Amino acid sequence: MIDFTSRQLRAFLLVAQHRSFSRAAGTLLITPSGLSVLIRELETQLGAKLFERTTRHVALTASGTELLAAAQHNLQELDRVMSRIGRSGMDDGQSLSLGAAPMLAATVLAQAIKEFRSHRPDFRFQLFDGTTSAVMQQVEAGTLDMGLGVFLSHLSGVRRTPLFRFSLVVIRPDNDPAFRRATTTWSALKGEKLISLPPSLPLQQLIDKHLARAGVADQPSLVLNYLNTQVAMVEAGQGVAIIPSYGQLACRDRKVVMSRLINPVVHLDFSQIRHAGRKLPAVAEEFTSFLQGYSARWAGRSGVL
Repeated sequence: MIDFTSRQLRAFLLVAQHRSFSRAAGTLLITPSGLSVLIRELETQLGAKLFERTTRHVALTASGTELLAAAQHNLQELDRVMSRIGRSGMDDGQSLSLGAAPMLAATVLAQAIKEFRSHRPDFRFQLFDGTTSAVMQQVEAGTLDMGLGVFLSHLSGVRRTPLFRFSLVVIRPDNDPAFRRATTTWSALKGEKLISLPPSLPLQQLIDKHLARAGVADQPSLVLNYLNTQVAMVEAGQGVAIIPSYGQLACRDRKVVMSRLINPVVHLDFSQIRHAGRKLPAVAEEFTSFLQGYSARWAGRSGVL
């Protein structure tokens, strides 16, 4: 009997989805060498090679392709069953108050709630879609059960649970085939008209730090408050914008192109936060566990960079 773990299978699925060991490792919040160990152990147990690997290319073997369909089906079923197990004795713990920034609420959270309620129809929730700082303040004050987002500021008295790892990307108007590239270096942004967020926001401060390190003078042509407005103004030809990769879905119906920023790749951890001293409803842990698996599946289906 082959003895394997769900962690090995999740690692295998992420490599298959991303076609990259480094990106799959970032999603699992482990090192690429640690991920390689998981895949190597699984291959040894199976007695078959699952991936053909070069320095630039990762592809499934015939055995890997056969395993992929079965692993996807069975892990999804496992997630559903584990979510159902905790249903007994939860009559008073089925409601949850959530907070998330508008773009994350629209691109990730809405469909996550839909899928969760498909096997947990008694789940009730309240959703606050506000700025990241407002979500943090309400979690710290105890008025929200949990916040979901990319939290770059220090949070005292707050527990943080990583769910997924996104990265920073640059978007441009889709009017020049020369700009349709998978990656862009930070230094290649010299001379571009930048559409930025307010400099007081931690996300923009992180972006400004990396622009400065690349020798790019950050003199934005526009400063806007919301990511959706940035995307619209890029489509209108007013410049380029640096946004988190979870904004990829918001770009799909826009005439913009996206490429991943490299040298360096800048990761953004999508996390759940909760007040350390607040007792959460019983459904909270169930929903958090579901989100950890869902976020990886969502990114794989959506082709998020």
